[in-house]
Amino acid sequence: MKELVEYIAASIVDRPEAVQAFETRERERVVVRLVVDPEDMGRVIGKEGRIAQAIRTLLKVAAAQEGTQAMLIIQPTDGV
Repeated sequence: MKELVEYIAASIVDRPEAVQAFETRERERVVVRLVVDPEDMGRVIGKEGRIAQAIRTLLKVAAAQEGTQAMLIIQPTDGV
């Protein structure tokens, strides 16, 4: 699922080389942490959070196909 999130995010940002996704499992849920360049945060979140919500929706659909739940966390890189 992290590959899906990385692909979508890299397609919409100015610095796709800075996009990274990390996947962990917590109980019955998959947590995908998306790290992007601080200047690209607005592009990933979108107006009123619409792009972030669309990415979350696609992630939840992918998780449902695997019989699990998913959560997306978006954060900037640390001074890169």
